[in-house]
Amino acid sequence: MDQKACGRIVVVGAGIVGASLAYHLSGKGAQVTLIEADEIASGVTGDSFAWINATHASVDPIAQLRGMAIEAYRRLETELPELQIRWTGALSYDESAEHPASAMLLSATEVLAREPNLKNPPRCALFRAEEGALDAVQATHALIAGAQALGAQLLTQTRVTAFKTCNADVTGVETTAGTVDADLVVLAAGTGTRQLTQMLNVSLPIDASPAIFIRYKTQPGLVKGIISSPEMEIRQSANGTLLAAEDYLGEAPGNSPTDIAGQTAEAIRKELHGVVSIEAQTVAVGLRPMPADGIPVVGYLPGVGGVYVCAMHPGVTLAAIVGRLASEELLDRQSSAALESCRPERFFQNSGTVTNNAALTR
Repeated sequence: MDQKACGRIVVVGAGIVGASLAYHLSGKGAQVTLIEADEIASGVTGDSFAWINATHASVDPIAQLRGMAIEAYRRLETELPELQIRWTGALSYDESAEHPASAMLLSATEVLAREPNLKNPPRCALFRAEEGALDAVQATHALIAGAQALGAQLLTQTRVTAFKTCNADVTGVETTAGTVDADLVVLAAGTGTRQLTQMLNVSLPIDASPAIFIRYKTQPGLVKGIISSPEMEIRQSANGTLLAAEDYLGEAPGNSPTDIAGQTAEAIRKELHGVVSIEAQTVAVGLRPMPADGIPVVGYLPGVGGVYVCAMHPGVTLAAIVGRLASEELLDRQSSAALESCRPERFFQNSGTVTNNAALTR
């Protein structure tokens, strides 16, 4: 990988992916400026179920990357004691689900031993002991604090309005707070990434995929780990808040997020013992950055020198490993085999617009 030296790096987007990038890049000695149009974790990071899910039921082009995710978070825990991850394991049951080698097949008795409040335990279920969840907002703050301790600068309420260029290279960003010069710009702005690349006349097919995230006030100790079933996808935080994730079905009566929150609460009552009361505290629609083919976009932006893109779902699961691998690519010149299926070039292979970034940035 023949790229120019990247001493000054601008990371656009202070969600969990951008925070991980800022932390890992700073740890390798880069001079990082993290720029956020709003506040830390104000996008989909703040409305995420935040399940660190290392497996996928169907054919998974990023299986290697996903498989590295848990180890990456375990490593981060040793570096950042403030990072609070609950490795509770994940229980899932769906008659159509495959049986990944990494999962244990539990009987109904074994399921109840793990989740004694289930009223209707399945005949069997898959359990992945190595999986867990985190408070994505708290984790993002911890990563950014770690980056700042290593010298990174943070600019919030600062919107990128244009890119500073010289010939075919980007040399910085124009923002509402002024110009920030850079040897490299990394775009980790979630659903805003597409608009940013359009400023450079490159359009990445990244759409906003909505999902509902609900926080309930209810009795503590109802759920020990993560439960994913046809009836509900829930977990309980350390402070007792019950968290649920649901599909977004639109705003029509009966399908609105508020309606879904009510229906999910009733499903939880039917599925769990001990639910004396359950009240939705917040109901939010998170807009996940979803590339057209469902595969993360990680790599140099075709046709433009000095721009690297990180846009993906699932962002929370992959944040730690992508932050590490991208920093190794950018600063150590170590191209990652695990990221090869994620390259942006795949969207331009038949358009004639792909330009060799190495030639642009020598």
